[in-house]
Amino acid sequence: MLHLHISVVRRALAIAGLALPLAGSAASSVTPGVYLEEMTSPELRDRIAAGATTALVPIGGTEQSGPHIVLGKHNVRARVLAGRIAAKLGDAVVAPVVAYVPEGAIAPPAAHMRFAGTISIPDAAFEALLESTAKSLCQHGIRDVFFLGDHGGYQTNEARAAARVNRSNGGAGGCRAHALGAYYDAATTTFNADLKQRGFTDAEIGTHAGLADTALSLAVDPALVRPAQLAAGARGGVRAGVHGDPTRATADLGRVGVERIVDASVAAIRATREPSPNSSHRK
Repeated sequence: MLHLHISVVRRALAIAGLALPLAGSAASSVTPGVYLEEMTSPELRDRIAAGATTALVPIGGTEQSGPHIVLGKHNVRARVLAGRIAAKLGDAVVAPVVAYVPEGAIAPPAAHMRFAGTISIPDAAFEALLESTAKSLCQHGIRDVFFLGDHGGYQTNEARAAARVNRSNGGAGGCRAHALGAYYDAATTTFNADLKQRGFTDAEIGTHAGLADTALSLAVDPALVRPAQLAAGARGGVRAGVHGDPTRATADLGRVGVERIVDASVAAIRATREPSPNSSHRK
């Protein structure tokens, strides 16, 4: 039974991009991964000194996604995907997930706030949080901070926060913030095109909790989806908070989207860090 329990834990951690130390290994021998919150302060300091001067800030949200996807889907997806992007870059760390985001008016409730569990904060509070996060990372030696937003509603907020950082003292000394639009574009426009090539319609792919959204969630962590409720989500439609038809979503389809997101994000980050002919900003 103990062996089975450890196997289950290992599988759960593997989905999140983490690793479980082997039995008998000393805690001091564990090499930190890419997640900042799992490092000690000296470990992070040494990582930055060794050249890991890019930080990814995964942005999720707590919102309804019909009867078949959990409220925290964006938080899990943003963290796991940011970890994969950082691993592929080889010189990046991942900040903690931003789970509190603008989701619309609270009273009277609008959009997702009409459904139990959605949490919304004002635009100004969200942008201030991102700005302070970036400035904190800059203070510790990070040179490039990238906001990775898993939800469409706050893409403009990310850009405004990055612009404020870059206009202020927080952007001095070569440290800059960036709203990584390539992440969300790959998760929506590019992935949707892939699905259409496979014969799925726009109505089925959807814009929220439909086939695309559900497939991505299944690929990142199957526990995010309630398979028995897929049909209920399709039947409920907009009244149930579902825009699309999730019934034919699979993890295999979602993995196409995951690859698109990771590859597009890595390419965009590398391109953004390329120095211009008249700039001393590092690659």
